[in-house]
Amino acid sequence: MNTIRISVTGGIAITADEFGPKGAPTVVLGHGGGQTRHSWDRAGHELAEAGYHVLNYDLLGHGESDWEPEGDYSILRRVEDLRCIIEAAGRPYAFVGASLGGLSAMAAASHGLEPAAIVLVDVVAKLAPAGVERIVGFMTANPDGFASIEEAADAISAYYPDRPRPTKLDGLRKNLREGDDGRFRWHWDPRFIQGERDHQTIPDMLSASDWGKRIPTLLVRGMKSDIVTDEGVEDLRRRVPTLEVADIGNAGHMVAGDRNDLFNAAVIGFLARVMPPH
Repeated sequence: MNTIRISVTGGIAITADEFGPKGAPTVVLGHGGGQTRHSWDRAGHELAEAGYHVLNYDLLGHGESDWEPEGDYSILRRVEDLRCIIEAAGRPYAFVGASLGGLSAMAAASHGLEPAAIVLVDVVAKLAPAGVERIVGFMTANPDGFASIEEAADAISAYYPDRPRPTKLDGLRKNLREGDDGRFRWHWDPRFIQGERDHQTIPDMLSASDWGKRIPTLLVRGMKSDIVTDEGVEDLRRRVPTLEVADIGNAGHMVAGDRNDLFNAAVIGFLARVMPPH
């Protein structure tokens, strides 16, 4: 693995971990809003072992990527970031995006990017409003941060009681930044969730584009998700006729974290069919 910086519009840069052989088909991994690239660590290694070149990036305003000076975290800004990442990726390439990363992938395909495949991880064009509000409520609940990493872990356990509380908190530490006041805050720019939420524009983007008829697309759905409903899946199927669906049992919105083994198997199996590594 090699950590790189990719220049994007505005004189700022995105941080990405690079796995696997350069020259092989590239898989671009985009995490969900409020996460960091480390949510994909295991998937990145397994994709590389399967023969892919992998770019696992921190979305702008997240993790070790720069914060946008003007606070522009619109979906169109994220499309332009993906254009820059693709210049570093080579072709062919596939997008694998969870939640906000998946919305960014759909928007990018709607605005002229031509991935060989798209994998959407528990995200559709029409998200369940109650689930979205629950996530936003969690993300905005502690603007002053936490006194300790343990306190942050307690907040996650209260939000996601079905997931066992980790005994080791090293992974969680990567999702937090320690301020000058000694308190721990989430590793993202709070401005990215302010204002109108971009997912409301995705249906219009899909209606104005025909990529869904051409680009092989897989939806990996957590069966316990409160974000993706049956209605949302059927709506996406109408918009994306190429759609395949992999239902992952005992997984919520954080599919890769809940059932990483089944998730990786589904994604690698799909990509091996539609974008073989060799």
